[in-house]
Formats: sequence, structure tokens, C-alpha cells
Amino acid sequence: MVITTVTPVAGRVRLRIRDYVTLDRPGGYLKIRPEGSNTLLYVLALEGGGYSVVSPVCKHLGCTVDVQGRRLLCPCHGSMYGRDGRVLRGPTQAPLDRFPAEVSSDGVITIDLERNLS
Repeated sequence: MVITTVTPVAGRVRLRIRDYVTLDRPGGYLKIRPEGSNTLLYVLALEGGGYSVVSPVCKHLGCTVDVQGRRLLCPCHGSMYGRDGRVLRGPTQAPLDRFPAEVSSDGVITIDLERNLS
């Protein structure tokens, strides 16, 4: 999947859902990189509605997790995370870093890059 470069304004990124077809359905996702940063984030459409934004860096040894349906899987040692970043299977013990994402009534996801929820 292609990584989309996004431009933060005042520490926030805004994504119009209709501009990203992969976010318009449960199970879809988007890989983003804030402009001027080496940080990669996954924006994940959740099954029950809403969105989760997580860092794909596994807390075990720093490998990049892959999206595998409803789960995120670490290719290095098999750690498994839910789409909300919580640990489903070790060896990792810590959840993925998460960032707040709010959806407005006009279909815009606002991600706060300055507030890590983990």
C-alpha cells in the first residue's frame, strides 16, 4: 500500500474520508506520514464504526507490523495487536502507540499528533 504524505497544521492532521476510499469501509486503512517527519502512522477503519490511529512500530523489538484483516501482526516474532493497538498475543507486553482521532459530522477525521494515548 502507498504511504500518503499529509501536512499537519498546529499538530493536527485532517483527512476527508471521501478523499480516501480505503477509509470509507470497515476494515479499510490508510498509511500516512506527516510532512517533515519519519513517523509512519496507520489510520484504521474499525468494524463498529469510528477510526483508530496507531504507530505500526511493535513494542517488542521495533519491527513494523502489517495489517492482516482485523489484526496487526508483527512479522519478526508474531506479536499480534487489535486494530485499536491493544495486545492480543505476545511476546510483546505493551500496546502500540495510539493517537486521538475524532470524526466530524461532515466526514473529516482529525488526528492529534501531539497527544499519545498509550
